[in-house]
Amino acid sequence: MNLLNEADIQETLQRFRPCAVIHCAAERFPNKVEENLEEVKKLNVRASEVLALEADKIGAFIIYISTDYVFDGLNPPYSEDSVPNPVNKYGATKLLGEKAVLGVNPANVVLRVPVLYGPVTSIEESAITVLLKAVREEKPQLVSDIEIRYPSHTEDISYIVHQLLKLKLNDTRCIHGIYHWSGKEALTKFQMVKVIANVLGLTASHISPDRDETKLSTGPLRPKNCQLSAARIDDLGIGKHTPFSDGILCALRKFV
Repeated sequence: MNLLNEADIQETLQRFRPCAVIHCAAERFPNKVEENLEEVKKLNVRASEVLALEADKIGAFIIYISTDYVFDGLNPPYSEDSVPNPVNKYGATKLLGEKAVLGVNPANVVLRVPVLYGPVTSIEESAITVLLKAVREEKPQLVSDIEIRYPSHTEDISYIVHQLLKLKLNDTRCIHGIYHWSGKEALTKFQMVKVIANVLGLTASHISPDRDETKLSTGPLRPKNCQLSAARIDDLGIGKHTPFSDGILCALRKFV
């Protein structure tokens, strides 16, 4: 299905008539969003709205995967009721996508998640797995030790989505609106690099922490700490967290 073709979305949903649509597709690289905003809006915003509209016509609901980047990172942790304030265009487009999906049907579901990692065919697929490059290069370099992230394993997110789906199908009224999930470990990129090197038996002695906050003004702004409070998921008892050292070892050992 071509998400940039509204007729294709309509035809596909009418043909298969699913009871639910899990919408994960988005342009997620902030630099690319800044460079090509109007084109990105077609995927991150308009396609999300069309999916919601067409799903609603056949009585289906949407689970829309969103991001912690809808927040500014200044006053964490952020609850599901916290007021969004994105600092870059990527976060802004994802917030517009949320509003479109919930605007079509408030019974739809938004799941906000932080930076993800997991099994990949190329380390460039994730902002986390790509850090292996810094470890491998073995030349003196700086890695950011400023922005705090809560990396989440993709298998944890898929488990939670599956649980939300099952609960929603059992009682369409009990699951709706915004939910958060997040990894439990607060890590900067520098700290992640140290973990990666340690679990893979590599050295990171050539890498030093970069704490120069003036560099944050180069390129699209990134929020400093978007820690998500996952109270609604916790209350449902469906949370799942893979320790970062375990998850990153499984994801990267085939590349070493």
